[in-house]
Amino acid sequence: MWYNTTICYKSKAKIKPIGCYKPICLPIRHRLLSWGLINSAECCLCSFDTETRDHFLLLCDFSSQVWRMVFLKLYLCQPLFCTWAELFSWTRQSSPTVPSLLRKVVAHLVVYNLWRKRNNVLHNSHRVSFSVVFRLIDGELRNVISSRRHMKRWRELTVFWIR
Repeated sequence: MWYNTTICYKSKAKIKPIGCYKPICLPIRHRLLSWGLINSAECCLCSFDTETRDHFLLLCDFSSQVWRMVFLKLYLCQPLFCTWAELFSWTRQSSPTVPSLLRKVVAHLVVYNLWRKRNNVLHNSHRVSFSVVFRLIDGELRNVISSRRHMKRWRELTVFWIR
């Protein structure tokens, strides 16, 4: 979710971060309803509210539980995000215990896995718990950090996530 466009120029791929150029336009149920493609905009994960970007990725009970588990893993005591802008602001912050790079990778993996979970529920009617989604995020992040551990910026992330 952090990168949405690959620009090919003389066979060299260049990627631009979406946070810098344009807002994410995900085909969530709220937008699909406004286009007349579906009959209900109800969140498919919690069934309590309209599925907007902020609700689905930040405020939904399911996604809130995933974010709580992430914060526990990072030893962060902070309130959950209420808006997309708060999430972006959090990724830009850096602290001795949670560097900005780790925040960006974690946010990317949480958004990606929540979107994958949503699609699995919508298209396959396959539900899993938030702890399963967190284990997927944890495993993917361990793989990402381990595969890049030879790079200086990534080496220190091992200490912060893989404890």
